[in-house]
Amino acid sequence: MLYGTASLTNTVAIVGPVPESARWEGSATFMADRITPEQRSAIMSRIRSKDTHPEIVVRRTLHTMGFRFRLHVRSLPGCPDIILPKHSVVVQIRGCFWHLHRCKKGRLPKTNKGYWLPKLKGNKARDIENDRKLRRLGWKVRTIWECELERMEARELRSRLRGLLI
Repeated sequence: MLYGTASLTNTVAIVGPVPESARWEGSATFMADRITPEQRSAIMSRIRSKDTHPEIVVRRTLHTMGFRFRLHVRSLPGCPDIILPKHSVVVQIRGCFWHLHRCKKGRLPKTNKGYWLPKLKGNKARDIENDRKLRRLGWKVRTIWECELERMEARELRSRLRGLLI
């Protein structure tokens, strides 16, 4: 029985006693989901790691500027988003949430911090390590953040990319 709720997208916060059947192990806070674990899994499985909208915007812009590149080269550390072999440049397009950017979108979720904090910190540590390995291999590593792309006009993006590659 719910004693109080706080509305979030597809979730309900339990304020009263939590029924034994609704608890799960290792949970520091309880957030009842309005959808089943299978539905949540299906939603989360659709979150892309490549061919994201920000990545496609950057790829289209690079292509119209005449640059040729390769995508997701698995032989390089971290499987970079875009590589421009002729210029020895790796372009990483990073989502602010998933890579803990210091912007509004990069905030840690307020619920289930025991899960999210180690996961997102691990992502950030892995990014730093992979960028270091790429630099050791002679690549110039450039990062473009999702929030930056949202604020840029096409002209600004072209200018920024030209600056990153020179």
